[in-house]
Amino acid sequence: MQVPGLAHAPTAAALADAPTVPAHMLPHRTPAQLLTIARQGLVEAANTRPDGLRYAAAHLAALRAAAAVLAARARPAAPTRRSRVTSVWSLLVLVSPEFNDWATYFALGAGKRAAAEAGIPRVVSTREADDLLRAAEQFVTVVEAALGLSYQPHLAA
Repeated sequence: MQVPGLAHAPTAAALADAPTVPAHMLPHRTPAQLLTIARQGLVEAANTRPDGLRYAAAHLAALRAAAAVLAARARPAAPTRRSRVTSVWSLLVLVSPEFNDWATYFALGAGKRAAAEAGIPRVVSTREADDLLRAAEQFVTVVEAALGLSYQPHLAA
């Protein structure tokens, strides 16, 4: 299903029936911008040699793709007095339950990503980093298809 206006900002009609998310948790970029940044993150991850940093870059690319889904399919909730901190992965499942398996997979890697970013050595193996990079590439592609945004790779000159 393609919702009009996803390449830019979601239209009011598209958001009328959308699930609500705390306003401070919604991205400030369009789905297309977030997916472009996610693709750039995948390239960065593929070109990064330390396993932990490759893992972290791939995980961040997946986070940006999840944020694109939120930007496309959620609307801001009315402000409340207290809001509990929620992960992007839990919000993704709330907004798009069909991404539950992806959200679970990437949520399980969040601790390793944080440890890798903190510089803890050997927190992930080469295989774990490579597997996460492949999964992130696949996830970004699935999100692009779900949002009706196609990826156009740059041609080498």
